[in-house]
Parts: sequence; C-alpha cells; structure tokens
Amino acid sequence: MRIVWATTCGASMVRELTHLSFEDWVYFVFDHPAEGPEWHSDPEAPYWNGPAALTAEYVIRLFEDPCPALIGFTDEELNKGLWYMISPGLGEHMLCLDEPALPIAMRVRCVRACESLFRKLFLPRCSPHLSHCDWHGAAPLNSICYMWWDIIPVFGGPEPEDRRLLHAAALETMAVILRLDSIACQESALHGLGHWHSAFPEQAESMIDAFISTHADAPAALLTYARSARCGCVL
Repeated sequence: MRIVWATTCGASMVRELTHLSFEDWVYFVFDHPAEGPEWHSDPEAPYWNGPAALTAEYVIRLFEDPCPALIGFTDEELNKGLWYMISPGLGEHMLCLDEPALPIAMRVRCVRACESLFRKLFLPRCSPHLSHCDWHGAAPLNSICYMWWDIIPVFGGPEPEDRRLLHAAALETMAVILRLDSIACQESALHGLGHWHSAFPEQAESMIDAFISTHADAPAALLTYARSARCGCVL
C-alpha cells in the first residue's frame, strides 16, 4: 500500500493536509483497506483541509474523468473512498459547494460533474440490484451510488442566487442520471428526487412522471419505487 500523506516533522505526523498533488490526494482518499476498520475514525488520522478552490478543482477532475485516476483500486476501496469524500462529518470535501468566495460557475460545474461519475464509473460497475429492496449480492459500488443524492450536501451557501443555481444543477443532473441505462443509477436518481420532493415537488414529480411514462418495461419494483418517490416516500 502506498502511503503518501503520512509526512512527519520530528516524531509527530502532520494531520492537517492543505496541499497535495492530485495524484497524492487520490491516494489519500482511496488507498485504505476496504474491510476496515475505518481509518478516519482514528483521532490521529490525517484530514484534508485544503483551499476550497483546490478541493473543487480536484473533485471536478476526478468526477469528470474518474477511470484513469482510479486505476488500481478495487471497487470496495472506491466505495469506501467516495462515502468518505461526500459525507458530511467525514471527508467534508463537498463543503466547497457552499463557499461563497468560490466562483458559482465552478461550484455548479462540481455538481454537474456527478453525471460523468455516474456514467463512467457507476453505470458500468454497478449491478442491476435495487438497493432499497435488498443489498445482498449487489456490486460494491451500488452502496454509494444508491445513497449519493441523499448524503451529498448541496446547500448552496448564504447567497439566494447561488442556492438557486446549485439546486437547479443538482435537479437537472438527477434528471440526466435517471435516463441512464442502469437500474442502479435510475434508483439513485429516484432516491434523490424522493428526498428533494419536499422542497421541489413540481420538478421532482415532472421528472419522475417522465421516467414512468418512458420506462413501462422497467422492473415492477423500480416502478413502484418511482411512484413512492413521486410523493416523497423514500428512506
């Protein structure tokens, strides 16, 4: 295992990481045993606290073209790393979306880059399992794929116009993902729209109605889930 982030000064490890190359940042996020224990739960574990602009740059680069950067990692490691990256209280990388000093165009691009991640990574590697029914037998990446829009913090910061643009980007990205030829990706988008229904009922219902009307041959359980998501009834 390549450990590139554990630089030392005397006898103590540098815990706060503010500047890494893109390649070393990728290893920092993903180069950990998939079977646990969770490396970041160690109080002495290093953590990323780089500038918002650098964080957004790296997230965009990874999401827009994930496969070259992630060569050599197992799907189990990728699943763990992506959970860490986007979960509030863990990697906190997506807090860059709420940084008002960061140009809104860059933050919107960061949200829209999720579509490339789904299309290039999740679509070919996730198995056709419905995670809301049963995790058993699903591919490792189905886990983070399913929960993506539930946990990624797309709040938008203090500026109303920033919030409007970021929320619109997230909804439009979910709509695109809903059209991918992947049961796992479709379920992820439905899951997200179900959670966003309380704040954006018209948009969520319109997207889900379009999905139902054009996917009559989809698995019955997926269509049932779509109807539940249409009224915000998802877990």
